[in-house]
Amino acid sequence: MARKFFVDGNWKCNGTIEEVKKIVTTLNEAEVPSHDVVEVVVSPPFLFLTLVKSLLRSDFHVAAQNCWVRKGGAFIGEVSAEMLVNLGIPWVIIGLSERRALLNESNEFVGDKVAYALSQGLKVIACIGGTLQQR
Repeated sequence: MARKFFVDGNWKCNGTIEEVKKIVTTLNEAEVPSHDVVEVVVSPPFLFLTLVKSLLRSDFHVAAQNCWVRKGGAFIGEVSAEMLVNLGIPWVIIGLSERRALLNESNEFVGDKVAYALSQGLKVIACIGGTLQQR
């Protein structure tokens, strides 16, 4: 099994298209071991998912930063697992510490989101902990 190399943190939530393109260019120029040793997954903000997917080298993957716990519906501002699959986004991160802390997402709710995303064929990066106290 390949080791996972997860890239996040350099994305600016309020970044511009030009800033995102610059980050992708830097990633595309990076030297990494072969895919059987390292799997690179990057996670831009939702608005830039398709842009990054279209510009990113083919041996790197794109992940969404979250998805909703069930199929569609009137959940304004949420993105469903089905939407991600439809866009060809193979990965999703679930349980980020910011969502747990600011939106009170419980372990049970995060578990439900993970289970649903997996049932829709997504690969999941499940986050556990995150605050200094939890680490």
